Amino acid sequence: MDIQTTVIQLIDTLFMVDISDMMDEDLFDAGVLDSMGTVELVIELETTFNIKIPVSDMGRDDWNTGNKIVEGVKELQHA
Repeated sequence: MDIQTTVIQLIDTLFMVDISDMMDEDLFDAGVLDSMGTVELVIELETTFNIKIPVSDMGRDDWNTGNKIVEGVKELQHA
C-alpha cells in the first residue's frame, strides 16, 4: 500500500472522514484536525511508518493538508 492510501485510511479510521477528495484542503479549517487530533495522528504516523516527527516540524501550516502530510512522511522516511 502506498503512503497516500495509508494516510487517507489512517485519517478515516481516526476521525471518520474520507479526505481522498480533499487532499489540498486545510484539515483544521475543515474540522478534521484539532490540536488533540494532531497528537493522535502523529502517534499513528510514527508507528505506521516507523518515523520520528520532530515537534519543530509540526507547525500547523506544515502538516495541514493530506498532501503535506504525505510529503512530510516521505521526507522523514528518506532522512
